Amino acid sequence: MKKQRILYVSQEITPYLPETEMSIIGRYLPQGIQERGREIRTFLPKYGHINERRNQLHEVIRLSGMNLIINDTDHPLIIKVASIQAARMQVYFIDNEDYFHRKGILGDEKSGQFSDNDERLIFYARGVLETVRKLRWAPDLVHCHGVISSVIPLYLKRSFAQDPLFNETKVVISLYDQEFEQALDPNFKEKVMMEGINSEDVDVISKPDINQINKLAVDYADGIILGSANIKKEVVDYVESSGKPTLTFQDPENYVDKYSDFYDQVIGLS
Repeated sequence: MKKQRILYVSQEITPYLPETEMSIIGRYLPQGIQERGREIRTFLPKYGHINERRNQLHEVIRLSGMNLIINDTDHPLIIKVASIQAARMQVYFIDNEDYFHRKGILGDEKSGQFSDNDERLIFYARGVLETVRKLRWAPDLVHCHGVISSVIPLYLKRSFAQDPLFNETKVVISLYDQEFEQALDPNFKEKVMMEGINSEDVDVISKPDINQINKLAVDYADGIILGSANIKKEVVDYVESSGKPTLTFQDPENYVDKYSDFYDQVIGLS
């Protein structure tokens, strides 16, 4: 029996970024799942404050070189890779000078919230899926962490649904206690469009604030994990009303087995 393949699409992973609730899970969950006999791949944006020399990142030439068109503009996709030796785990980095060279995740002290966050999360989602396609690596399940990965479920279930690499892939999202100071660009709904998506598919978006972006992810997920103890009631209520398999917040010391069992439930093995 072939190993299950789990693809992690993360917003934060330590030691590349400071320790937070999300970055710690981004680091130790893939390792724990790998140690339980599954095959993994892990992706992270190559933010400007990730030191390439210290972390020994190098470009993967055979995966780089594609251009992604967002809002009628070409943006080069660069793929880099590094290893966390203690975990025997590779991390692929999605890089682009326009979107990810500044030193912040969703904003910084100087600029506040980045005005192009809508395009950054679209670029990240499309970059991950196109890279996985180039790797010819068919995941059984994709696990998305953080708002920057939130359009992955939509793309998987609509734009990439007929691709034989993804047509049986399940998707799980982890929701966290995080905020946008302001809503995303009002034109997000138009920018997110790709082949296979129509306007009804993104009806939940009227004002693209953090709650609506999370609801969009819920709409196309096969399973939802509450990754933080405190998540906006509006979003939790939406999750409950979806009727989809949901894993409540788990003790950070003992969550890996619970997540592993939840994957089996979503994939249909339990």
